[in-house]
Amino acid sequence: MSKAHRVYQTIPFLALFLFGSFNLIAQTVPLNTPVLEEYMRRMQLLGKLGGNSSFAIRPLYPVDAFKRYNGIDLDSTFTDFDTSSFHRKYGKDDEGTLMAMPYTYRTQFNSEYPFGLNNGAMIPNRGFQHVLSGGVYLEQGGFSFQFMPELLIAQNREFSGFPIEHQATILFYYEYMNRIDMPERFGESSYVRFLPGQSSIRYNLEGFSVGVSTENLWWGPSRRNSLILSNNAPGFLHLTANTRKPIETPVGHFEGQMIAGFLNGSRFLPPHADYNIQNNPVHIPKRTVDGRYLSGIILSYQPKWVPGLFLGYSATNQLYRADMDRLGDYVPFFNGQKGFNNVENPIRDKRQQFSSGFFRWISQEGHFEFYGEFGTNGNSRRLSEFMITPERNRGFTLGFSNLMPLKREGSFLQISAEMTQTGQTIRESIRNLDTWYIHDHVRHGYTNRGQVLGVGYGPAANVNWIELAWVKDFNRIGFHFERIVYNNDFYYFRYEASKDWRNKYVDLVPSLVADWRFGNLLVHGNFQYVNTLNYMWFLENQPDQYFVPGLDRKNFVATLGVSYILK
Repeated sequence: MSKAHRVYQTIPFLALFLFGSFNLIAQTVPLNTPVLEEYMRRMQLLGKLGGNSSFAIRPLYPVDAFKRYNGIDLDSTFTDFDTSSFHRKYGKDDEGTLMAMPYTYRTQFNSEYPFGLNNGAMIPNRGFQHVLSGGVYLEQGGFSFQFMPELLIAQNREFSGFPIEHQATILFYYEYMNRIDMPERFGESSYVRFLPGQSSIRYNLEGFSVGVSTENLWWGPSRRNSLILSNNAPGFLHLTANTRKPIETPVGHFEGQMIAGFLNGSRFLPPHADYNIQNNPVHIPKRTVDGRYLSGIILSYQPKWVPGLFLGYSATNQLYRADMDRLGDYVPFFNGQKGFNNVENPIRDKRQQFSSGFFRWISQEGHFEFYGEFGTNGNSRRLSEFMITPERNRGFTLGFSNLMPLKREGSFLQISAEMTQTGQTIRESIRNLDTWYIHDHVRHGYTNRGQVLGVGYGPAANVNWIELAWVKDFNRIGFHFERIVYNNDFYYFRYEASKDWRNKYVDLVPSLVADWRFGNLLVHGNFQYVNTLNYMWFLENQPDQYFVPGLDRKNFVATLGVSYILK
């Protein structure tokens, strides 16, 4: 038995020991915890949580950021340390903390084909899939230990993916599939994984923290789609140095994080990988040793003179570990390599780089927020070139949210909207395959375990989303509508020559959403009807008729999340 196998066998027994011995609540609020993140964001707009946190670097540390006694019990109604059998302070002056983390169960059902984003450990799946998590949090002196593993169980039922009848298109499709690790289906049987989940070991000093973590990260101000880092894929092992709260200075408040981590491949093939055209295989195998290194930095600044305004910058740099040979490969500060794109630069070209600038403006008096993020795929362009054509290789997000008081005390009407575009508008960028999240050299793309780290709908997705909801405290009942255009770059790349513009792959998704608190139980439900037009860009041509129905499909999606916070 290998040493690694013995370690994996030990993990479940360690988990049982920790659950049974301590029964401990997390200092951070993990990104996949139902209800709590939406609640915190609303409470900030209502002025009930501090206005100095940008919400652009998550997970959050409510104890430090919002001066709360308990990181999960934000309104002091869930737990009581004096009477609790699970949570306790210990030692002289109560310097030690022992807490139970929320026990969380999340499940999703897709009736016909995979749909969903920002669901952490979950995979593209037809049928049911379930994620169970829970654990402990221990803090002693400056050290903290958070153990919150996740167990994923997915039916992974067979479904119709990219049509093999799409013979004229599959070669174009593989221009993208050969540059990203994004399989349609994770194997041919049920899928079970035990993951470290939202776990970390840290040393904390005042408002700063350094350590090792596998937690999901979210960078940027948006609610639905983050250009650089989101919780769409499982968390990855990384070193982190970050602030735990906004740091006050004479010129304003600062927040930041720097990471260095390791990404893994899915080990699954894209669809029809054995297909040949004129005896040439469409699939080009990726590296067998697929370990990749990701470094990144994000900074957020709130000017002292403009309350409610946050300005920020983030950047990431990814490459294969086998290609690392200089300082700029290890840290995100020296990876620009500015110059013309049409001039060969081996150092720059082996890296996949993203950068973005963002803002968020909140008005606690008006219960309103407005935010945006503008990013570039590759940060090697010179300033003069960027000023001439800022739209080249760009992606952006714009969004707002407004809470309007209703007659019933504590009730609000929440109106929100968000627009994200990563599809390109410059023909040269589309023809050169300068598409977000794919890469010529790092051919696993910007992914971890087969899922994109940024916008969850994949390369070159354009998304429009609106929300209308009634909210009160933890509770929300709302209607969402979303329009998703999948890989718009591929659409133009494939159909420009034929001038056949009927095949755009679009989802129209109305949703009913509910969040509710029942005592110490938080429940989230999301019920979606996915109306797909031209599934996988497929349309059956009829010589005597131009306007014909495409491969239009329907899908029902139900998502349920339950989190119990121990008293």
